[in-house]
Amino acid sequence: MSYINKLNSKLLKAPLNIIQFNAILESHETFYESIELETELLISNGYPIYFSDDFVYLKTKENLIKDQVFCVVDIETSAGNPKAGQIIELAAIKFKNGSIIEEYQSLVYCKEIPQKVQEITGITPKMVEDAPNLKTVLEEFKIFLEDDVFVAHSVEFDYNFISNSLKKYHLGELWNRRICTIDLATRTIESPKYGLKSLKESLNIKIDNHHRAYEDTLSTVEVFKVSLQKLDSTIKTTEDLIAFSKNAPTIEEKIKENNKAIKKGIKNEE
Repeated sequence: MSYINKLNSKLLKAPLNIIQFNAILESHETFYESIELETELLISNGYPIYFSDDFVYLKTKENLIKDQVFCVVDIETSAGNPKAGQIIELAAIKFKNGSIIEEYQSLVYCKEIPQKVQEITGITPKMVEDAPNLKTVLEEFKIFLEDDVFVAHSVEFDYNFISNSLKKYHLGELWNRRICTIDLATRTIESPKYGLKSLKESLNIKIDNHHRAYEDTLSTVEVFKVSLQKLDSTIKTTEDLIAFSKNAPTIEEKIKENNKAIKKGIKNEE
């Protein structure tokens, strides 16, 4: 969907009237010739728009953070990309206004799991032999996700792996808005490192079974919760949060700038 970036750039500024919205779709290559069907596809793939009084609105620009549902996700895989392997476990936790509201988790049938992956995750072929197949899990997950904001630790990996897996099974793809908790944590939490294990130690998060999807998702929820608690009051909407997670100075950058200012002040006094 080559028009997504165009829609984002417009909708992040202001709502579009229907004529403008249709014009963007008509001027780009689309899956369907029908604008109505293409719009349905866009929504079914998680793009968070709604229509009111002949205008198109981006939900995440309208939603306050406390009203937004965030879907925190983690996957375990048999290889680094969907061409070489597949998802062997998927977990997702819906989080809204400080509370967990819904959960989804499943092992996934996989004929072969490399020994190294078994050692890291503890997931063996025996454990997944009666699990649902990948297509079923992907279908269930996409229904569960809806158009919520997709949140993950190192979000590009989980998001792209799932989206490419969906395409592989002709189940569409993902166009949800997304947030990386590594990016957000570097701007809100002081920690020597920002891997999930390091953040758990820094924040005293007592959740075992590292490298299992549900436990890592639950840990990510806790990290996300701490980050949200540390936000400035000027960050109000979901899109404010997304922009902050990508563009705001990191804790490390702030410390460096502060140290420079202190040194400059000392030098001026001399």
